[in-house]
Amino acid sequence: MSLAAWLFFLPACFAINLAPGPNNLLSINVAARHGFVKAFIGGTGRLLAFALMLALAATGLAVVLHASEWVFLTIKVAGAAYLIWLAIQLWRSDAPTIDTSQGQAQDAALMRLARQEFFVAAGNPKAILVFTAFLPQFVDVARPILPQFAALGASFLILEWVAIALYSWAGMYLGKWLVRAKVRRYFNRCCGGFLAAIGVSFLLVRRG
Repeated sequence: MSLAAWLFFLPACFAINLAPGPNNLLSINVAARHGFVKAFIGGTGRLLAFALMLALAATGLAVVLHASEWVFLTIKVAGAAYLIWLAIQLWRSDAPTIDTSQGQAQDAALMRLARQEFFVAAGNPKAILVFTAFLPQFVDVARPILPQFAALGASFLILEWVAIALYSWAGMYLGKWLVRAKVRRYFNRCCGGFLAAIGVSFLLVRRG
């Protein structure tokens, strides 16, 4: 991979990272409800999922996911079902404030948020296509592939980390408007509606 290819990759990749997908929507909602820190730390769950996907892509196992209709369909349906389930939970939630005075409760909440981010990212078929179709476009087959994938993957994860921070920051300021229960309920239902729509859109994704 040449320097020119990497410099071309960065803005294209960042545009993907900043796209208002399900994980970024979760970061906004969590930050608005519980603050920047919980949303930002919870976002590490998606980084773990993406790192695992990158490892699969780099070792060639992702070819199986990309080639197998049944495996891809299973991941697609599972991801859509999980997003729709989250949407229902948000729709029914009044977003009560979590008491962070108890250390164990705070740790449990962070683990739950990170787990949500992980499963949403892992069940996103568009993410699979990014790692099996987008990243390889910037790999020079005449050079060692693994170091190139490592550089591209590290760049992707760093940019995704920046996107988590930006969306969490935006959600933190939205939280100022969510003092009233009625506004919180409306916000959660809007986020839930978007998540449900994204979940349905997962079912329309094709392997290409």
